[in-house]
Amino acid sequence: MYASVIVPNGNGRHHLAACLGSLGRQRIAQDFEILLVDNHSTDDSIPYVRANFPNVRIVPLAWNGVFAGAVNAGLRIARGEYIVLLNNDAEADPDWLAELLRQLESTPEAGMAASKILLWDRRDALHSAGDFYGFDGIPGNRGVWGIDDGRFDDDHLIFGACAGAAAYRRTLFESIGLLDDSLVAYCEDVDLNLRAHLAGWQCVYAPRARIYHRLSATGGGPLASYSCGRNFIVVALRDLPAPILRRHGGTILVAQLRIAAEALLHLGEPAARARLRGQFAGLRAIPRAWAQRPGIHSGSVIPWHALESWLALRDRPTAGG
Repeated sequence: MYASVIVPNGNGRHHLAACLGSLGRQRIAQDFEILLVDNHSTDDSIPYVRANFPNVRIVPLAWNGVFAGAVNAGLRIARGEYIVLLNNDAEADPDWLAELLRQLESTPEAGMAASKILLWDRRDALHSAGDFYGFDGIPGNRGVWGIDDGRFDDDHLIFGACAGAAAYRRTLFESIGLLDDSLVAYCEDVDLNLRAHLAGWQCVYAPRARIYHRLSATGGGPLASYSCGRNFIVVALRDLPAPILRRHGGTILVAQLRIAAEALLHLGEPAARARLRGQFAGLRAIPRAWAQRPGIHSGSVIPWHALESWLALRDRPTAGG
């Protein structure tokens, strides 16, 4: 059960002591490798890691792959049968990796495992107990901003994992492909979750695999607003089966109009303007997204209503319905 932990990094030297240090403190019987994929950093990330974490394999990129590109570069050279992703602005609990892999090992139908992501500065508050995806085409984090009171801890199978802290079987990527680096950042894990479900994979939740995340320390702002504005549209139109689009297309359209209206109300803010630019880019990308549908859906092995049942859950606990 050999694992490769991939940490994308871009000028994140100030985060690496906590992130890589926590990986060095993992309580796990099996050996694992750590790959730091560096997005052409201009700070001293690479010399710092070489000097302080000599066991880390550094993968220097000559370009900025942001998230998806960096992860894919790591995936192509990773040696593990399990691929584990961790944001560089996160710190892992000592049992994090062992718990993720234990859940995957014990759940053969699962191709991915989701962590419990807690806030860095409020360690009793959730940022994600796994991800959900709604009928309106809007993804989200289960339990976000709520107190970690155990309400999700009895869940086993859920919709999907946040790629900022998740584990995957290598065979999942071999069957459905890598992250879509045309999405660049934000929603590339939503796309992966949807494609995995279509191919018959499940996602298991590992509530004892805990990490602590500095929110948007390496992202957020206009970049996130633009990317979400574009990628919400692209992912919904490309990945959702036709019966779901016919049944819930109106709900998706209303959600997009609401997002645009809210952005117009705050047009003086850079993030709002970026969101509108992203939505416009999403509309321009519709022909390409539509042309990609046959390649995604031709290999679907589940009925559309099986996927629809996951979308109905949103952020409710799955245990007991």
